[in-house]
Amino acid sequence: MKKDIKELCEFLKKAKTQYHAVSEIARVLDAEGFVRLYEHEPWELEIGELYYVVRDGSSLIAWRNTFGGFMISAAHTDSPCFRVKGNVQTGAYVKLDTEKYGGMINYTWLDRPLTVAGRLALKTEKGVIMKLCDIGKTEVVIPSLAIHMNRTVNDSLKLNPAVDLLPLASLTGGADIFELAAKSVGAKKNEIVSHELFLVSAEEPRVFGASDEFLLSPRLDDLSSVYAAFEGFLGMDAGLATPVFAVFDNEEVGSETKQGAGSTFLRDTLRRISESEEHYLERVGSSFMISADNAHAVHPNHPELADKNNAPTLGGGIVIKYNANQRYATDALSDGLLRRIAEKANVKLQTYFNRADLPGGSTLGSISDTRVSVATVDIGLPQLAMHSANETIAIADYAEMRKLFSEFFAANLVIEKDFISIF
Repeated sequence: MKKDIKELCEFLKKAKTQYHAVSEIARVLDAEGFVRLYEHEPWELEIGELYYVVRDGSSLIAWRNTFGGFMISAAHTDSPCFRVKGNVQTGAYVKLDTEKYGGMINYTWLDRPLTVAGRLALKTEKGVIMKLCDIGKTEVVIPSLAIHMNRTVNDSLKLNPAVDLLPLASLTGGADIFELAAKSVGAKKNEIVSHELFLVSAEEPRVFGASDEFLLSPRLDDLSSVYAAFEGFLGMDAGLATPVFAVFDNEEVGSETKQGAGSTFLRDTLRRISESEEHYLERVGSSFMISADNAHAVHPNHPELADKNNAPTLGGGIVIKYNANQRYATDALSDGLLRRIAEKANVKLQTYFNRADLPGGSTLGSISDTRVSVATVDIGLPQLAMHSANETIAIADYAEMRKLFSEFFAANLVIEKDFISIF
């Protein structure tokens, strides 16, 4: 396995939740000499230095401090899964009580190893302290109903999340999940004030295909884009522009949260690193954003569900996403700028439109633009089985994404009336 895919797989294994993803990114930034700033404290910034800030443990913005316009990457840290509620259901078995987070493919979560991870609020003498939690190898499962009890299961399957999707945790009298969660952070169950625990896939990424050309893993949407952008950001060459790496939480549920792309987080950060409101507005006027979130590849068994003229394939390169109703932010300007960067990086591109009679999803580009209005292009890795417990991408496409972001963060955007140059 190539080095870059090994690194991605290690990140995917560690980033079980959005909190773990941001924690791992912050760990690397610390090791690379970035200075962590806090929103509740004053900032004293120096030109040329490296900084980052975290909001609510699940969103992060990092940058190299200059006076130039912003070259921004934006991606999201969350993935569809189950959130664990406060109590368990008991009887002969102990079941976790859960609710769905985001739009998942329900049946893909049946009969596969799952684990619990997230964060705990623990009481202290003066308040609370937040701790990341991962119970490790202890696993739970959502058992499917035997075909003998559901003879039509192969004809149709409708799963009620309040009945059919509750995970089996233990036999009555067995281990308590909340005790295990507390133990994993060196605490006791009675110290837990509150929690944000999620049921996530315990399966690890794996390479497959006759020539090892595919990667199968949980959370590829959107952690593969997150990590490609991060690696490009860390390897950036210093230029005149201000490179900004941003990841946001809650894209899968609409982004309208204090740590989502619809929040003030990006604007607050960019404003604070500018000398004045006027300076901030000048910089925004000469900025460019890549919103990176994966795209639907044409399905090998259902090509009829794709737009036959705009259907990206695995291995065909990075996807530029378009939508007339602005579900994606791409327009002629941002498309053109992206294509010039890709040309310099020798990166392959594909185009994606939804089939006209099949409405698609949306992403964070257009949402973020309502807070920080910059030229924005929506791109992504082509993938199969989006929102499944396991998803598939082509390794070659990930390599292309890495190359693109390396070129992007080294680029500079200059606007002179109607003429725009990028170099």
